[in-house]
Amino acid sequence: MSDRSTGTGRNRPPAREPAAPRSRRSAEAFGWGVPIGTLGGLIGLGGAEFRLPVLVERLGFSPRSAVPMNLVISLLTLAAALVLRARTLSLAAVEPYWLEIGALTLGGAFAAATAAKLLARWSDRRLRITLAVILAGLGVVLLLEAGLRHEGAAWIAPIPALRLVAGLLFGLAIGAVSALLGVAGGELLIPTLTLAFGADIRTAGTASLMISLVAVGSGLWRYGRLGMFPSRREMTKTALPMGAGSVVGAVIGGLLVGIAPAAALKVVLGLILIAAAVKLSRHADSGATASGR
Repeated sequence: MSDRSTGTGRNRPPAREPAAPRSRRSAEAFGWGVPIGTLGGLIGLGGAEFRLPVLVERLGFSPRSAVPMNLVISLLTLAAALVLRARTLSLAAVEPYWLEIGALTLGGAFAAATAAKLLARWSDRRLRITLAVILAGLGVVLLLEAGLRHEGAAWIAPIPALRLVAGLLFGLAIGAVSALLGVAGGELLIPTLTLAFGADIRTAGTASLMISLVAVGSGLWRYGRLGMFPSRREMTKTALPMGAGSVVGAVIGGLLVGIAPAAALKVVLGLILIAAAVKLSRHADSGATASGR
């Protein structure tokens, strides 16, 4: 039943098992998870754009089978990062943005639950190039924003109805990206919260974790309905070790978040976005070839 002729059977081809010994693969997955998880805890990211090349190129999974696995690891990382940030930073900072957070969450959950169907229709090249363009643009904007002296200057006027509509639209777009590429969406949520709604970088990181948890959970639910959830073997040998490493990294990042300057975090995030865009665009051709086999 797992290889039904619906197009989902090729999403987890057992023939693409890496040649490396399983114990070494698990250790490598854990090792990669730690630095990626540290970024997640420090800035409020899931780190999925960096995990995707690792899962495909280092650990030997096809791009399409790596997507739902990426979401599983993101869920573990996000939950750990949010717990640590709640202990390090006050969650009271997000209270002025409950309307925006709610709208982004609602739009993101709806899109993540429905956009998974498009994964079988779009080529890997198209998916990666689209995200690469978005990430590069936002990275440049954040680098410019880091040089501005006026913190909290929002692009969208503080009109509740306007912000509600804007949050729903942004949430739909970000949730779709989250489901299609197996990302948590923090790379898009944080710039949206800081630039469009005027939240500071730390508050945006915390809010991003809250929103991403719902979006990732919705995407995983949909992938499960489509029969694309990682197998027990894949979970045991790769997803759980990488998730454990990501949790360790999230703890490290969560402990450091209170001492990192806000402007420096914007610069780091901007550079991360551009680096992720380069990685995705560089591997677009190889990803499209692998998924077409």
